[in-house]
Amino acid sequence: MAEPANVPAEVVRQLREMTGAGMMDCKRALVESGGDVSKAQEILRERGLASAKKRQGRVASEGVIEAYIHGEGRIGVIVEVNSETDFVARTPEFRTLAREIAMQVAARDPRWVSRADVPDDVVAGERKIYEEQARAAGKPDNVLGKIVEGKLESFYAEFVLLDQPYIREDSRSVADLVSEVAAKVGENVVVRRFARFRLGEEL
Repeated sequence: MAEPANVPAEVVRQLREMTGAGMMDCKRALVESGGDVSKAQEILRERGLASAKKRQGRVASEGVIEAYIHGEGRIGVIVEVNSETDFVARTPEFRTLAREIAMQVAARDPRWVSRADVPDDVVAGERKIYEEQARAAGKPDNVLGKIVEGKLESFYAEFVLLDQPYIREDSRSVADLVSEVAAKVGENVVVRRFARFRLGEEL
């Protein structure tokens, strides 16, 4: 059993895979349960956070297109966020989420929505760069893999929207925010796409 104050990241990821709940929600549940995964699942289920994964397979074809203009018209963002029903798309929670995501894109300038959108050649190129940097720094072969994976996680956190720290609370990711709203509204919620424009910048 993990110590409450030191829950391994791998256990947190495992619980997230099992429940679909946000990373921080999983970590809090594991801390409360003293590291007991089964008890943590129950805690998440009681809070309505463990059903998000079940909803992920359901079709989200409704939603909103939200626009946000920042910096006296110098940056503009358009995002599409989908829900399963028009009823949910009109709720304050959903509208607020779409607005927050548009503001996130304006502030943090991500390149992709999710990790699945990052081209394989880009990931391979980043891995090669990180490995070469580690070798040049004299790091031993037995730690190269961990170093590369750590740097790749940082890359995702910088350039992938759902992996980015939420601008209002950087202890949570954008994916955590989306999962929390999905739990509240009881539907699959999907960030479909975005476009970001900066005045004078070529597309």
